[in-house]
Amino acid sequence: MTRQRLQKLIAAAGLCSRRKAEVWLQQGRVTVDQQQAGLGDQADPEHQLICVDGQPLPTRLRRRVLLINKPVGVISSCRDPQGRPTVLDLVPSEQRRGLYPIGRLDADSRGALLLSDVGELTLRLTHPRYDHHKTYRVWVEGQPSGSTLQRWRSGVPLDGRTTRPAWVRVLRCERQETLLEVVLQEGRNRQVRRVADGLGHPVVDLQRTAIAHIQLGDLSEGSWRELCEGEWQGLLKGGALRPGSCD
Repeated sequence: MTRQRLQKLIAAAGLCSRRKAEVWLQQGRVTVDQQQAGLGDQADPEHQLICVDGQPLPTRLRRRVLLINKPVGVISSCRDPQGRPTVLDLVPSEQRRGLYPIGRLDADSRGALLLSDVGELTLRLTHPRYDHHKTYRVWVEGQPSGSTLQRWRSGVPLDGRTTRPAWVRVLRCERQETLLEVVLQEGRNRQVRRVADGLGHPVVDLQRTAIAHIQLGDLSEGSWRELCEGEWQGLLKGGALRPGSCD
């Protein structure tokens, strides 16, 4: 970690606001390596001892977000009463503490799923009022007609409500199956499969390739990687994610 202003570090540790921290600095209540600090001073909390009233600055736990490439047959929960493997089983035991899945991905589907200990991120990615897209590559039976695809794009009745408009395009056609890219603005239970069934083209294989702008990329199936804060922090402000950005 680079050096930062002391008032920012004190506020980030949850002791008070930045403005109050500035007052404490002016009152001489803050020391760095046992030397009194003043307003405008900076420090590196990983290499220097910062104290307020003689007490070391508490360390705020690092927030964590993991991207997992979930295989078919793995359950999107922390535990399963039936003893089936869960997404937490894909992560070493010493790395699991506090993590939970954000949203779900069906057992018979595969691809991108996030694990995190950031509660607000779960809200941003699962609540209907936030428009974060999810992208899927979907093999379906047969060859959907142009009118069928337009019905999917415009929205179809599901559970008494019309689905929100979706972005659907054909990637490849084979004799018996068609590969589609589907981008949803919502995530109802088994939505892609149920809509495809209703349109007469059942799903053969479903892979989620992106959550907002977090791309699955070349992450191998069953593997995971930890995202740096620059990749997901924009979601907490309602902004777009920047893939691969760790600035």
